[in-house]
Amino acid sequence: MKTSTLERNGVSTKVVDLIGRLVDLIAWPARRHAMGDVTLALLDGKQRVAEDVFGWNRGAVELGVHEYQSGIACVNDTSARGKPKTEHKHPKLLAEIQAIMEPHSESESSLRTTLLYTNMTAKTVHEALMQKGWSEQSLPSVRTISNLLNRQDYRLRTVAKSKVQKKRTKLMPSLKTSDA
Repeated sequence: MKTSTLERNGVSTKVVDLIGRLVDLIAWPARRHAMGDVTLALLDGKQRVAEDVFGWNRGAVELGVHEYQSGIACVNDTSARGKPKTEHKHPKLLAEIQAIMEPHSESESSLRTTLLYTNMTAKTVHEALMQKGWSEQSLPSVRTISNLLNRQDYRLRTVAKSKVQKKRTKLMPSLKTSDA
């Protein structure tokens, strides 16, 4: 019968619990380095066993083992992973959209927010850009233009020129009954 890696290396369940709690206290990316160290020292470098015993991600353990062995820490650049915004890819497009939207926008009457209210939809902005000479292939989709307008604080609302105030009727004072 095969013995487990933990039994072969003389690691008890108390030690496994203690190591799991201690490694959880370490901040990333040093945690990966510690996972690699524990995996090499106690589990003979077996990432699958580390996944089963400690519940760690096997990919993170593998990277931690490589970091521990090489002494070089890997850096994640998560900010560079996303797709760039349309404003950054086409700054001239943003200037054109703002030129189209400004004459049709109003600020809130009470000036509590910086939002600009407009009665133009993203589809009409898309059509206006095509009339200004932009080709269909160079323009983003109508949904993307809608997202761009929302990021620029343009909100689609009908612009109310004046609000009709309701007439208030005076209630008749209640008649007092005199005691007879």
